Amino acid sequence: MEERGKVFLESKSFGNRNFLCFSALEIQVLAKNKQSYTTINDINVLLYFANKVFFYPMNVVHGIENYVFTSKSILTIGTFDGVHLGHQKIIQKLVKKARDQKLQANLLTFFPHPRMVLQKEASIRLIDTLAEKEQLLRKLGIDNLIIHPFTKEFSKLSAVEFTRDVLVNQLGISSLFIGYDHRFGKNREATVEDLISYGKTYNFQVTMIPAQDIASITVSSTKIRNAIGASDFEKVQKFLGRPYELNGKVTQGAGVGRTLGFPTANLNVKETYKLIPPRGVYLVQVQYKGKLHSGMMNIGNRPTLNGNHQTLEVHLFDFEQTLYDQKLQVFFLKKTRDEIKFNSLEELKSQLKKDQEICKRTLAEQG
Repeated sequence: MEERGKVFLESKSFGNRNFLCFSALEIQVLAKNKQSYTTINDINVLLYFANKVFFYPMNVVHGIENYVFTSKSILTIGTFDGVHLGHQKIIQKLVKKARDQKLQANLLTFFPHPRMVLQKEASIRLIDTLAEKEQLLRKLGIDNLIIHPFTKEFSKLSAVEFTRDVLVNQLGISSLFIGYDHRFGKNREATVEDLISYGKTYNFQVTMIPAQDIASITVSSTKIRNAIGASDFEKVQKFLGRPYELNGKVTQGAGVGRTLGFPTANLNVKETYKLIPPRGVYLVQVQYKGKLHSGMMNIGNRPTLNGNHQTLEVHLFDFEQTLYDQKLQVFFLKKTRDEIKFNSLEELKSQLKKDQEICKRTLAEQG
């Protein structure tokens, strides 16, 4: 069965995406939609392998000084927040070129995000946590993900120092794969033209992604953040190629939801830089121990209970298990309403029943 699964996975492609780039959730969505290009038997195989062969053996290196190259590589550089469809297109091109030339396909990214360090007042929130980004990149065929701490000291490296000391001496690049508008070095002093010149000096090639290719990718991390801020999750999914997600651990709550007949799991997202959707009630799907469960999530301060801090509470439909200290992966499908302050708990209970009806009806309509 394992060989059958691998052969099937590697043979299926949709546009520029191979099934190896699909998440378990997306596969289940395909199964529910009963698309003509697959069968339920195929879907069962895919589900079985969702957490086994969907990940390439990517090596994660923390700090460029800890990377030891044994062969030359093609490298791309960026923050890749969201690993959206535009990023995926670029990375897939890099991986193909690396495979064709029998080179390592490497990606250098930075954490914290440079804007967190250089523009602290901006208070940027990110689409992905570092752990989420790693999991997404594992599906795209990258050989080595190099995560380097971005500091003010690092930002002061000149273009020559960055090229010579980091790219050439430490990372051993044979080729650099970057966008036409890429700038680097202290104060973003150098351009692609400078890199091409350095390539002649230090013996590496520069593959520039032309402006027309970038322009054809009508998606950006900024657009996605704006769509999340507007609770437009149809657009978010279109840009990301997957639903937006939150990952966290369930913590003990006050238990009010249970007394109302709607027990909730209180989700703690430890990464404070993670972008949380606006206050309101959402139709969600939750992955727990490899299975998907439908539910609704409330994000807000619980004004009916005179709450004074934001909570993330998810109620799973037809689910009786205790979830304390368990890890949940929450996928956002649609916002159903804004946060409301009710005059009593009975009014809140009545609205929760309506919320559940709306969510279940929406799920039924989607098949």
